[in-house]
Amino acid sequence: MKKYVLLVSLIALGISFVSFSLNPEKKKKKRGDPAILITNVMGTGLELELYFAQGQEHNHPLMAVWLETTDGEYIQSLYVAESIAKGFFGYGDKSTGKWQPGVVRRPAALPYWGHQRGIQAPDGLYLPTTTNPLPDAYSGPTPQGDFILQTRPDKPITGKFNLLFEINQSWDWNFFWTNNKFPDDPEYKTSSQPSLIYAVTIDPDSPVSEYWL
Repeated sequence: MKKYVLLVSLIALGISFVSFSLNPEKKKKKRGDPAILITNVMGTGLELELYFAQGQEHNHPLMAVWLETTDGEYIQSLYVAESIAKGFFGYGDKSTGKWQPGVVRRPAALPYWGHQRGIQAPDGLYLPTTTNPLPDAYSGPTPQGDFILQTRPDKPITGKFNLLFEINQSWDWNFFWTNNKFPDDPEYKTSSQPSLIYAVTIDPDSPVSEYWL
């Protein structure tokens, strides 16, 4: 079966997270072998492999990868950061004065994925909850650097389709996205710069097997 390789550009992410940095002289991180993430092992659709190369300011960003029709209709998720997929963060509760794991709602983290998925929770947010999480098959930990996502759709898809990748790094303030830009918006205070969305159209009938986002 044909395997499709998708690459998220290091240059693009470097511009997104470096050129607007308040700390431009930060030393470059050493690169090692990319981590391997495998999701939806029971899927029967075509094999997809996404290679992500971190930018200089990479610092535990939240990410989601999903599929849509070429008309923009949501098909399914392939990978979502575990904390968003479960509604539970490792550093989610500071009520005791010390960070502890806890339930957190972060609608500003991956808003486009949430709204495209289209499932509204009882609190009105388009996010999974601890009582109705995204299935384990489509979620995983946040990689600390470069990674390769190996995944596949639940079932074969006929014709062209879009693959989308949303990424958001919290607390990435800069001279435009300041920490007091929207003082009355508590969600902005934990998100700062908006998320970035990358997309590519895949054609299973094309001889092309490598795509850049």
